[in-house]
Amino acid sequence: MTLNTQPNLARPDDFYEALIDMHRDLDDAQSQSANAQLILLLANHIGDHATLLEAMRFARDGAAQPATRAADAHPLAA
Repeated sequence: MTLNTQPNLARPDDFYEALIDMHRDLDDAQSQSANAQLILLLANHIGDHATLLEAMRFARDGAAQPATRAADAHPLAA
């Protein structure tokens, strides 16, 4: 399995809104815990070790680059 970094969400705005809503009324620790749980659930769903490693490298490399606008923060953001 190869990491798909092309836009692939049928309803990206709805997903983003749901992601923001997931954090509503959570303190920082709860928000970090929710993120960690979501990551582990999605990693389990993907299941392919090489793909997960590729995604981690991709996320880390992207996090190391300063974003000048929201769409630059991640290639899947438009």
